[in-house]
Formats: sequence, structure tokens, C-alpha cells
Amino acid sequence: MSTLGFKSEADTDFRPMDQALIANLCPLTYSSLDYSSNSSALVANKSASDLDRIDIQILRALQANGRLTMGELAEKVSLSQSPCWRRVQLLEQAGFIEGYRARLSRKALGLGVHGFVSVRVKDATLKTSAAFERAVVAMENAIACLNLSGGYDYQIELIATDQQSFANFVREIRGFPGVSEVYTSFTLHEIKSNGLLPVR
Repeated sequence: MSTLGFKSEADTDFRPMDQALIANLCPLTYSSLDYSSNSSALVANKSASDLDRIDIQILRALQANGRLTMGELAEKVSLSQSPCWRRVQLLEQAGFIEGYRARLSRKALGLGVHGFVSVRVKDATLKTSAAFERAVVAMENAIACLNLSGGYDYQIELIATDQQSFANFVREIRGFPGVSEVYTSFTLHEIKSNGLLPVR
């Protein structure tokens, strides 16, 4: 089966970097083809292999701290603010940066129960699968869902305030279109959860 992911509700809509931050900066023409003023047509075709050392440094810095000001980011990558902003803008346009968000504390919000629900769907037609996926997307406490190969068709990442609430959500999932079997497991201890992507 193909792999299909759903974003958490915590994800924000994409917003370009604040234009007010760079309103006083002059346009800059770059000698490099990728960063020239007429490179807009190339942006959509930019791939990971086209990233240079500074691009990678920018992506790592923003992934670790999306609240960096342009001045702070420029200092980290040893650029002045104008070319740094231009690089960020191109990385956004090329789709390497999908948006900016705050990481909220699940425990501080009282969502102390965390687990996974593996789901097998009977009669997995396009219509049934689409109906199931719509139901998952509408469930606020389902923070992620993947369509898998192997023994189960889907895996849902689920959070709740307590075990009873978690059980209620699982019961709700059992009633989703096409569900024939569910298998539930709870998280005992989080070993790694920063969610940072390897950028090389």
C-alpha cells in the first residue's frame, strides 16, 4: 500500500516570513544561478541535492527554533540579513519549509495518555478508505494517521486525558467505516520525540 500521512491539528497554515522585518532592506542580485533575481522559474524544480551548505544551515536552525529573527538567523549562518532573507524566501517557495508552529506540551495540557491504534479495514475500496480517512481527520485527538503495508492498514496516533477517555476514542474508531479489527498499544516512555528531520 502507499504511505499516506495526516498532519496534526497543531500545524499552522503556511505563512511567509514577515515582510515588515525586511522592509528596510534593499533588493540584492546574486551571482549564483539559484539565488539570482530571475530564478523564480527554477524554484519549483529545486531538489534536496541542490541545497548548499548555507541552505542546510538555515533549515537546521529554523527547524530547531522557528522563532529566530532574521538578524539572529543571518548571524548563525554568517550572512547579512538581505541575502539570508532571500534564501529563506526561496526555501519556502520551493516547499522545503512548509510552515512555522509552536511545540505545545502534551503533559502540561493534561493529555497524559498517549498510544497507537492499529486498524484493519475490510473491503478496502476507495470509497470505504476515503470515508474512514475522513473520520480520522475529523477526530481531534487523533494527532497522526498513516496508511501502512503489512498486517494492518492504518496506524493512528492517539492522545487523551486519561485511560477511560482513550478507551472511548478507541470505541469510536471501531465504529468508523470499514473497520474490522483494532489493536491498541500504550506509550510507556518516550525515548525520542523532537520530530526533527535529518537535513544533510
